Amino acid sequence: MGLRLYNSLTRTKEELRPMSQPWVSLYTCGPTVYNYQHVGNYRTYVFEDVLVRSLKLHGYSPNRVMNITDVGHLTSQGDEGEDKMEVGAAREGKTAWDVAKFYTEAFLDDCKALHLLPADVLCKATDHIPEQIALVQKLEAKGFVYKTSDGLYFDTAKLPDYGKLMSKEHLEGLKSGARVEANPEKRHLTDFALWKFSPKGSTRQMEWDSPWGKGFPGWHIECSAMAMRFLGETLDIHCGGIDHVPVHHTNEIAQSEGATGKPFAKIWMHAEFLLMNNAKMAKSSGGFVKLSDLKDKGFSPLDYKYHCLTAHYRKQLDFTWESLEGSKTARRRLKDTAQALTGETPKPGCAEFSKKFKDALADDLNAPSALAVVWDALKSDLPGGAKKTFLQEAEAVFALDLFTVETASDVPPNVLDLVGQRSQAKAKKDFAEADRIRKQIEDLGYLVKDGKDGAKAVKK
Repeated sequence: MGLRLYNSLTRTKEELRPMSQPWVSLYTCGPTVYNYQHVGNYRTYVFEDVLVRSLKLHGYSPNRVMNITDVGHLTSQGDEGEDKMEVGAAREGKTAWDVAKFYTEAFLDDCKALHLLPADVLCKATDHIPEQIALVQKLEAKGFVYKTSDGLYFDTAKLPDYGKLMSKEHLEGLKSGARVEANPEKRHLTDFALWKFSPKGSTRQMEWDSPWGKGFPGWHIECSAMAMRFLGETLDIHCGGIDHVPVHHTNEIAQSEGATGKPFAKIWMHAEFLLMNNAKMAKSSGGFVKLSDLKDKGFSPLDYKYHCLTAHYRKQLDFTWESLEGSKTARRRLKDTAQALTGETPKPGCAEFSKKFKDALADDLNAPSALAVVWDALKSDLPGGAKKTFLQEAEAVFALDLFTVETASDVPPNVLDLVGQRSQAKAKKDFAEADRIRKQIEDLGYLVKDGKDGAKAVKK
């Protein structure tokens, strides 16, 4: 079965046909590094990781580029307000450059904790200002650009198919004034900034000389410039969150295709929102959940990753602590099964389950169906060696850290000390105290396993 992916542009599932098979050019929109990413953001990155691993499973060689937005993303979608990097710098009393460095490293640490594969190319907007200026110049030469007092704007009326990525709901939102802008100099509601001028009488921390004066790039131009710099004028796949559709990705298409006259990406893929209290998680609300918050409550980041796998990436996913508890229990069961199979010699014999697993992922990355195949295989009468082989195949896609054996050296000294105290309490038959200590250990993110060689702590 060929890999069939849902294309947000055509609103249909399409068979992947890379331009230079087996190579797949893939661009995935990365974070704006003015703050920590929340778990809603990471739902998109988990989906993209499953995509990359599924491509490899099906014999493709993905070449993935991800950007780091460290300038130009304003607090308003309508090119108004402050640059988010400047906001972060003011909030923390640091330079914008230091803020960008800190939160980029925090993002990459979180990705490692989620066992997400690194991008082949990780590129920062501030490292590619010349490419962005050159792209604006190209658009200017083709008549797509006009100047206002605060910057250069793309004239969307000059592109006949502007907005083709948007749904009817997005278009209705535009008509009803959902993106009413404060800039009276804009010719059309949907026009967007390509280059912003530095405010008069003040000096920004991030600004550059350009043919039009000192300033900084708009948010959208970086992705087009860097995607084409590393992957060419047409991409096989472009990914992001569903919130990118009506503004960011719509404007990427406009400026890229306006400049080249070629399709910017053959397939567009978008992950749906993570919901908390029936609303999408957002930094602006101040109530977002960070990956470190999961750890503080005794969850592994991989418990959250398992939770993401329980819903199709194009369906909204509810986040509650109760649902996360269920995912933690399920992942622990999988890990316990994998640990029990460590002594088995991998053997063939799981072709039926391997095919079902691969076919589920080939059907627009249907991770819940693929996960169900895993559970079916483990409940089957397959011999242990065959189960181990199949579970290793699944682990190569889901990366849930199933086969890593925790040792005492992996456990913090304070947890080891608590394990010893619990053993002493049990020896004294003070079971209430032993239970209290066990709960304390679990709150720190570990489980106590009693065995013939004594008790040990393992990560949840």
